[in-house]
Amino acid sequence: MDSALETDRLWEDRDVRFDVPLSQMKMRPGERLIDHLDSIEDTKGNNGERGRLMVTNLRIIWHSKTLPRINLSVGFNSVINISTRSAESKLRGSTEALYILTRCNNTRFEFIFTNLVPDTPRLFTSVLAVQRAYETTKMYRDLKLRGALIANKTLRLLPLEEVYDKVNGVWNLSSDQGNLGTFYITNVRLVWHAEINETFNVSIPYIQMRLLKSGIASLAQPCGRESQKCRRLRFRVPYRPS
Repeated sequence: MDSALETDRLWEDRDVRFDVPLSQMKMRPGERLIDHLDSIEDTKGNNGERGRLMVTNLRIIWHSKTLPRINLSVGFNSVINISTRSAESKLRGSTEALYILTRCNNTRFEFIFTNLVPDTPRLFTSVLAVQRAYETTKMYRDLKLRGALIANKTLRLLPLEEVYDKVNGVWNLSSDQGNLGTFYITNVRLVWHAEINETFNVSIPYIQMRLLKSGIASLAQPCGRESQKCRRLRFRVPYRPS
């Protein structure tokens, strides 16, 4: 992959990274800080170490207050489960903590965070609320195959999505046997579906596109909790004089 594309690749919500350079802890374009808590212990990995935890729209960042180079970046797309139960903290003793189970590149990681400020649910409510919001907005970010995209021959729009154009007679040439269908061009994504079978479709958010040429779109397919691969999709669009 081109080095410039690799540098710009959206990794923050997909990866679990340890002890990243300070430059990778900064907000990337489009990333927003939702909440930050200044007295959080990484109970499993750095028990007894007081740190700061930041919740963004893409990930959870924790770093030690005394040594910021000791840090974690946990993308919301890697999260399998979030729960609360008792943990043994060196700074608070036996107390309720936030357990986060993740998977990245076929490896599982568990994180335990303890709020050192007593009698506040803020750690739990902030992380759970943002994770829930992240899960319900995946269609804006992830390539989707054979989804429930079309109803009564009309694109099912996402909130705030607008259709800019509808193009009939578009051939999907990604397989050996081409399929004739329709393109929807919106402010969020491209959607194609076959004419004879609307469930044979694909939703392609612009954020996933890596290369766009005349007649060929080369897209980075999000593989969930697996390593990222590249999927090449080909469409033949009928000529329409301007």
